[in-house]
Amino acid sequence: MTGIAPVFGVLAAVVGIADTVPYVRDTLGRSTRPHRGTWLIWAVLAIVVCLSQRADGASWSLVMAGTQVVVTTAIFVLAIRLGTGGVSAIDALMIGVAAAGVAGWLVVHEPMVATLCVVGADLIAAAMMVPKTYRDPHSETLSTFALASLGGALAVGAVGVVEVSLLVYPVYYCLVNGAMALLIHRRRSGALPGQ
Repeated sequence: MTGIAPVFGVLAAVVGIADTVPYVRDTLGRSTRPHRGTWLIWAVLAIVVCLSQRADGASWSLVMAGTQVVVTTAIFVLAIRLGTGGVSAIDALMIGVAAAGVAGWLVVHEPMVATLCVVGADLIAAAMMVPKTYRDPHSETLSTFALASLGGALAVGAVGVVEVSLLVYPVYYCLVNGAMALLIHRRRSGALPGQ
């Protein structure tokens, strides 16, 4: 499996770039309104996961992680001017909890703990976006989350070995983005109540 890991790593990075293009287009066109708090957390966490995965011996799966650092930071910068949220008391509390998760890694210096803290903080960031996405499923770009889920699956292949500490984040990334894509799709199709 390790012989094909570079292919999966490069494909995961290409998909990571490809999933960002429609999101940036839709944000600039003002049909997508990124949640500022979510993208701030995701930008910081992308850096942390890249460093923790590297410290834990990741190789080709780092290509996707490095790509995520660049693209999530770019979207956060766009969200500052064109996004929503990030200033309510609930948002500030969630950002504080996410920051505590990142601090947990910095204190213990254990890459697996860092990865688990990133997953917890990332889940909080995704949860911050769910109410807005549920209320207005057209405020997010469906293809971005569907492709990000695919990118996570490819990053799993890029790990190249069965190493739980290296697989946790890409598996989580695949699942959380797939869940968000499913939420957007089902709300748009009317399969879930609301509006």
